[in-house]
Amino acid sequence: MAARIGNAALGLAAAAACLAFASHAPAAEKVTFMTNWLAQAEHGGYYQALADGSYAACGLDVTIRQGGPQVAGRPLLLAGKIDFYMGGNMLQAFDAVREGIPLVVVAAHFQKDPQVLMAHPGQGLDSWESLRNATQYIIGDEGFQSFFQWLVTDYGFDAGRRVPYTYNPAAFVANPKAIQQGYVTSEPLAAEKAGGFKPNLFLLADYGFSTYSTTVETMQATIDARPQAVQCFVEASAKGWYSYLYGDNKAANAMIKKDNPDMTDEQLGFSLEKMKSYGIVDSGDSEQLGIGAMTDERMQDFYDMMVKARVAPAGIDISRAYTLRFVNKGVGVELKP
Repeated sequence: MAARIGNAALGLAAAAACLAFASHAPAAEKVTFMTNWLAQAEHGGYYQALADGSYAACGLDVTIRQGGPQVAGRPLLLAGKIDFYMGGNMLQAFDAVREGIPLVVVAAHFQKDPQVLMAHPGQGLDSWESLRNATQYIIGDEGFQSFFQWLVTDYGFDAGRRVPYTYNPAAFVANPKAIQQGYVTSEPLAAEKAGGFKPNLFLLADYGFSTYSTTVETMQATIDARPQAVQCFVEASAKGWYSYLYGDNKAANAMIKKDNPDMTDEQLGFSLEKMKSYGIVDSGDSEQLGIGAMTDERMQDFYDMMVKARVAPAGIDISRAYTLRFVNKGVGVELKP
């Protein structure tokens, strides 16, 4: 009896010690990351890092807020309402420097911008060089003001043939001599389903459009005050991307579909296959430096390109638009099969 009482007392003491330790353990740091569109496979690495505990493992309690057509995420970042924002290409970061806004890109999770030009097969538009001969270029306003100016400057596209893209494939499907912009992960499937044909795809990044994409933006004040949180978010996101691309991504996809009920398994599978086959996330520098890699050389090349195309003004100190402090450490490379 005495032995049992003694053992019970020891057990209670041990439990009390565990509770005391837990009560003094540091709480996970809350951060909010906002995407720039509705949840989709192109955000999969972040959802994966949340689902598999990569963020929690380094001390972060991450909330992912999805963007959308009526959501302006970057002003929320500037106002301190969110901690990290998913940027598009580097032009927005260059503009921030020009405007004196202390916004900094801390990682680039897409080595290649997923922007493509699509063409009908068998219509004389089967090579990159032939695309400028299309009768219409269906290009949105943002694309017209950015990559299309590069196409005009470097490849001789005719600005007079551009018509606005309404984010509906009908005009492209109806005109076999037209080309249309799109993300390699999205619009080709829509065109195939609407028109019954597989369009020719030309990834701009493979022809010299050298911007990074799907960047992680934060404010300089966050870097100064919470560098460990920034490092944790960048590294855990990289691990999440490796797992999403090459591992079991069922839990992440379930979270994506919960946030965006219109998302389908077909679209998720299509997007993942295109991200892998075109090296959108993992190619080039990321193969050695890890997903999220950036280099000064790439940044300068893209900036010079945009100055030449008169998209960005000369004289911007682009070193203020990004930092290599948190990337290029090879984090997660061992997770790739």
